[in-house]
Amino acid sequence: MRQSSPILYLVFWILLSFLTLFPIYWLFVISVKPAVDLFTTPSLILDTVYWNNYVKVLSNETIRRYMYNSLVISTSNAALVTVLAFMACYALSRFDLAGKENIFFWTITNRMAPAAVFLLPFFLLFTQVFTIGDWKLYDTKIGMVLLYCTFNLPFAIWTLRPTMDGIPKELDEAATVDGATTWQVIHEVVFPLARPGLAVTFILTWVFAWNEFLLAATLTSFNARTITTGLSEYVTTTGTEWGAMASIAVITLIPALIIFSMVQRHIVAGLTFGAVKE
Repeated sequence: MRQSSPILYLVFWILLSFLTLFPIYWLFVISVKPAVDLFTTPSLILDTVYWNNYVKVLSNETIRRYMYNSLVISTSNAALVTVLAFMACYALSRFDLAGKENIFFWTITNRMAPAAVFLLPFFLLFTQVFTIGDWKLYDTKIGMVLLYCTFNLPFAIWTLRPTMDGIPKELDEAATVDGATTWQVIHEVVFPLARPGLAVTFILTWVFAWNEFLLAATLTSFNARTITTGLSEYVTTTGTEWGAMASIAVITLIPALIIFSMVQRHIVAGLTFGAVKE
């Protein structure tokens, strides 16, 4: 069979990359334009760069607080979910639990419903049920961390289980014969081999918590408000500050890029680990 020309593949990937990256480039263009230029004839080439939008956003103490809240909530949630999913997948993979396939399917069904379905129940729980005196779970970082576990944990278990199934049980048995305890087997045998899958699980759950808007906008007011909800503060009765909104959007991309760059070498391995079994 005659193979296609490498040039065609190159052209295809260049076009695909352009279509993927162009919205990000256009977002940056909007973020470095003054308000008066946004409503003129659009130009793809930047003639001048207007950094005042970034200065305005970064000098805003409230926006910095929202950014800090997002970092704390997203990182804490991703770490907690990854640990819980790792332990759950170890149990589902290594032990003959009654109806474990049904348990696995049940966990992922919790992720199938849209977040809006749970909005009212969670609001009532946060404001009326989970209260101690004057303290409420509403508008707290710990509340948002636990809330995102509801949606991220089923997805993390579904993502991580193929990795756990791909680790041979014979390694556990060999370590046990050598005198290793269950904790030592998990920590010294299973965990190092599962790192690629754990990295993928961490980054996917982190991105979900970082980007989430609906629940954060409803269940927070100030103390635990995230950066994504901060975008809405630039939509006012006097107009929309598109430049400031675009600059915030660009800033929110930076932490995600940093996280991706830190674990990128594990991503491909984690997505394919355990995909082929004898």
